[in-house]
Amino acid sequence: MLAPQLALQLVQGSVGLDPSIEQALELIGIFVFGVSGGLVAVRKDFDLVGVIALASVTALGGGLIRDALLGDTPPPGLTEPSSLLVPLLAAAVVFAAHVQIERRWLRPHLVFDAAGLGLFCVTGTVKALTFGLTGIGAVALGVLTATGGGVGRDVLAQEEPVLFRADTVLYGIPAALGAGAITVANHYGRLSGPTAAAVATAVFALRIAALRFAWHAPRPRNRRPTGEGG
Repeated sequence: MLAPQLALQLVQGSVGLDPSIEQALELIGIFVFGVSGGLVAVRKDFDLVGVIALASVTALGGGLIRDALLGDTPPPGLTEPSSLLVPLLAAAVVFAAHVQIERRWLRPHLVFDAAGLGLFCVTGTVKALTFGLTGIGAVALGVLTATGGGVGRDVLAQEEPVLFRADTVLYGIPAALGAGAITVANHYGRLSGPTAAAVATAVFALRIAALRFAWHAPRPRNRRPTGEGG
């Protein structure tokens, strides 16, 4: 038992975020992403099983992909009781209170998705750094963690993933900026709980502002109209 733990310690990098804070941010991210998936399931008129399934895929999908790529297997998302119970709690909340949630917010599944985007770009990047990734690799894995569950949710709901839609507003870019900020903060020894929370909040705010003001990523210039051959 000691040998695998020692090997893991040797490959792990030095990251200045308390593991308990990282776990708390991860669980909050799992919950809000679960709510997002559950709300999409309700909008699609799925039954209880469908709500639970879509909430779980949205909540755990990005983290499972991250852990598989890092070699952290079996993934904690499938072995830790808290990671398995939180999506069920999110599904139960949506199933019981979706009317109240939808009355309170305009497009609430996007609001909760934005919150998950901010939290998971932080936790995904932190875990990548902990496992020895640096620079671009950590940023890429942070973005993948933040967007993977949403892509899985949209595919299962038979919708074009918001990450790839031509009319989508800023989504991957806020996650990349957040992941980059975490990487830079860690490099200069400034990564802490308040820093992580501030980055997650900034990513959330940027995504919400993009939804409010319809900010889009640049597109290729002089595109040919759809359907034109050649």
